[in-house]
Amino acid sequence: MKKNKTNSKIIGEESQMDRRNFIKLGSLGTTIMITWPLLSSCNGFASKNDNKTNPDFQADVDIELTAKEAKIQLFPGSKTNVWMFDANLKSGDKTALQKFGESYLGPVIRVKKGQKIRIRFKNQLPEESIVHWHGMHVPEKDDGHPKDVIGNGETYIYEFEIMNRAGTYWFHPHPHGRTGPQVYNGLAGLFIVTDDEEQQLKLPSGEYDVPIVIQDRQFDDNNQLVYLNRGRMDRMNGFLGNRILINGNPDGELSLQSGCVYRLRILNGSNSRFYKLAWEDGSPLVIIGKDGSLLDSPTSKPYVILGVAERMDVWLDLSNKPQGSQMIMKSLSFSPGMMGMMGGMMGRGQNNLPLGSEYQILKIRLDNEGSNRFTLPQKLAVFNKLDPANAINRSNPRKFSFFMRRMQWTINGRTWEMTGVTDEESVKLNTTEIWELVNSGGGMMGGNGDDDEGMMGNRGMMGKRGMMKDGGMMKNMMQMPHPIHLHQVQFNILERDVSAVDSKIWNSVKDGFIDGGWQDTVLLMPGMRMKLIMRFEDFKGLFLYHCHNLEHEDMGMMRNYKIS
Repeated sequence: MKKNKTNSKIIGEESQMDRRNFIKLGSLGTTIMITWPLLSSCNGFASKNDNKTNPDFQADVDIELTAKEAKIQLFPGSKTNVWMFDANLKSGDKTALQKFGESYLGPVIRVKKGQKIRIRFKNQLPEESIVHWHGMHVPEKDDGHPKDVIGNGETYIYEFEIMNRAGTYWFHPHPHGRTGPQVYNGLAGLFIVTDDEEQQLKLPSGEYDVPIVIQDRQFDDNNQLVYLNRGRMDRMNGFLGNRILINGNPDGELSLQSGCVYRLRILNGSNSRFYKLAWEDGSPLVIIGKDGSLLDSPTSKPYVILGVAERMDVWLDLSNKPQGSQMIMKSLSFSPGMMGMMGGMMGRGQNNLPLGSEYQILKIRLDNEGSNRFTLPQKLAVFNKLDPANAINRSNPRKFSFFMRRMQWTINGRTWEMTGVTDEESVKLNTTEIWELVNSGGGMMGGNGDDDEGMMGNRGMMGKRGMMKDGGMMKNMMQMPHPIHLHQVQFNILERDVSAVDSKIWNSVKDGFIDGGWQDTVLLMPGMRMKLIMRFEDFKGLFLYHCHNLEHEDMGMMRNYKIS
């Protein structure tokens, strides 16, 4: 295969997609301005979707999903302007569609492996959008690629079979340059899959299977959402709100029954904030699932680090808790690296919750008493981990480095192209590969830590010709965590190399990672290297891999990989 030079854009080159127009952030109720690419005039690609249903596709579940503007009563006084998904079940079991109640979030879509799903996405927003089914194994046309965005008044038809194992997935918009504000404004929901293996375990179900979406948000004095109030600093750092919302509600409380056992499906739905979750009373978190699968057996953790877009399933036994008592889930303090330092420095006087500080996440009130008979299985799902010996590149894994160069977030020094893909991003169908992900940092003005350019490079003012030899402490300090998401596949974690991670950072989070099961998103702490193994099967096409810090993603820390 010959390398297409037009598809290997390096930061610093000019292209039509680099132009920016300034627009107001619609319904957010703020006066800030942000920049984004004009996709409709620049991408030059028509959608592969003809907006017609396939008569040969016999859908078990048919859902109409509309993205629209709305007003929600979150606080006393003025209603809050939001964007939200409104859903209607056209056909199928009524349990397939549930709502969060009076919330901007939702819906919760519940399906079973083997079912065929049709979703009619209607865009009633004042800008382009498309929906990505996060973690789902679907054809290219159903993945929600930014090239497939539709405009106001248009419809996109998704039709796919559920091929995933039982797990907690979710969905959200994915237009390039606008994913951050659209998710922040309220567009997100859960997509829950079950299968025969899970149902045989008789885990908590119905009212005892509880979804919990954690998000941070910031509001002005008129109850309106505030976003990117520090402009480019928030885009480079990632936006942090100053209060925690649970399932789209600001009170942060759930009412459960003492004497019962629950399954809590927890999603980190924040734009850039990640959490060190723990019970306040010191009880261990009992984890039974992570991202796209149950674990092979339950695992107990003193705390869990939950990166952006990651999910975990928690077993909560309240059988010995008295009625009238309560449980508090907190995010404990930790050292996040540069991202937390900048958030603390720049957030002074703004009532921020600095990343890495300690604060309450959720209060569970045991208002009523009940009973159920769910028992924690000691064996959950059959793991069937991929064998590295079967990887075609086992001796030479593909390497993807995530770092900042010349004020741009990059992957291997490259930034976003709508359909661009290089040889190193091209894989073959029906093969197993190992990928190595590296958080190699780079300074605000620098490169990957070895460049001669930039403020943090070897020759920069903090480099060996500057204030600190080889970038030293400042180079490491400029690194930020990156939650990395791969579309279309679930992978196994083979190795987590922390030899280059600052000891203060690592010691504050080391007991909170879950490396078992099948996952689609991993948190790369500063200096961390990870090896993942995955198999490319069933579908050819163009898929995404990117940082799920949504501000980093919108700035271009996202690339295509191609299965052929």
